Amino acid sequence: MISKTAAKFLVVAGLFNVVIWPRFAKAIVDDDRAWAGEHWHSTPQAFFWVHAVLITTAIVIGLGVLVVGVRAHRSASSASGTSR
Repeated sequence: MISKTAAKFLVVAGLFNVVIWPRFAKAIVDDDRAWAGEHWHSTPQAFFWVHAVLITTAIVIGLGVLVVGVRAHRSASSASGTSR
């Protein structure tokens, strides 16, 4: 079983990833290196695709960590409530 403190850490880490990475994605989309010409109207370059894969992976992992943290926190809360 995970402690409440560890569960809270996982929730914070998951939320951090879910909040920060989409902001980074916006920065990548706005970067001239991501496109062959005009943004969204030209071919995406390798710079775009590499970062798209990294960002997607980080968000999926962040969501997984968030789910584990929330479940662990609920489990720790219910376990501490029944032991009183």
